[in-house]
Amino acid sequence: MRKTLIINGHPDKESYCFSLVQAYKKGVVKAGAEIKEITIADLQFNPNLQFGYRKRTELEPDLLEAWEKIKWADHLVWVYPVWWGSYPAVMKGFLDRLFLPGFAFSKRENSLWWDKLLKGKSARIISTLDQPAWFYTLINRRPSYWAMKRMTLNFCGIKPVRATTIGPLRLSKPSWRENWLRKTEQIGFSDNRK
Repeated sequence: MRKTLIINGHPDKESYCFSLVQAYKKGVVKAGAEIKEITIADLQFNPNLQFGYRKRTELEPDLLEAWEKIKWADHLVWVYPVWWGSYPAVMKGFLDRLFLPGFAFSKRENSLWWDKLLKGKSARIISTLDQPAWFYTLINRRPSYWAMKRMTLNFCGIKPVRATTIGPLRLSKPSWRENWLRKTEQIGFSDNRK
């Protein structure tokens, strides 16, 4: 049975991202997969990697619990808004504090190369935009997608990484949003069916 972890990176619990999480979750349940969730906004932790990798900062209990969920999962689903071409600061802090050497990757001694410690996992990125998805892709070249896919998930061995980009959310009609919730539920089912 597939084990799916949904990670919500939006700090506002009234955001559309929370509705997208619920829609994806419905699809996972219909597919018969196991599911766990992390809502980053609910976690108590310092998002600042104060000493970089020079000195270890002890992980708070919420981060240790989150890491156990990440290790448990076969499939990671990241839901977040694209702000200034990136993801919210709290999500960046979550990644900085948790995707550490010895956890997500391991540096090789006397080498520029590294070992990818999260091999065998796949991922889905669901991001929302205030610009049309085609504009984000063709004109802006999807900066948050590449940062998340290549520089974070692939770096740690997570492959494949698929993406769903939803926009423009700003000025969208309720029917458009409902349509995307239905599509997201179907994606959740397709990603997780046996």
